[in-house]
Amino acid sequence: MPERPRHGQRGTVSAEFALALPAVVLVLLFCLAVLVGGMTQLRAGDAARAGARAAALGAEPGEVRAIVLQLAGPEAAVAVSTGTLVHVRVSVPVPLLREWGAARVHADAVAVPEP
Repeated sequence: MPERPRHGQRGTVSAEFALALPAVVLVLLFCLAVLVGGMTQLRAGDAARAGARAAALGAEPGEVRAIVLQLAGPEAAVAVSTGTLVHVRVSVPVPLLREWGAARVHADAVAVPEP
């Protein structure tokens, strides 16, 4: 037969759970923020590559910006430079971390202009 908890130990499991729960929630939020940051980085990279490809094929900088903003989202910052190489830089805010600071991910893509 299981032994009954002593009178002084009643509620200790509840107290330990109440102390551990915020730490578990914080770890889960951190994992979610890392996951969202990684997905945002992938989205920024895809947008930069698409923009560089469009610019290499002769698209105007305004058209390149429109392509990048369509893929990266309206809050993305886009810089396009042309010359011997086409360089597109995209900066996108990370959605979960926006309220806590200026957390942004950056992606660059370079392409050779097509003749």
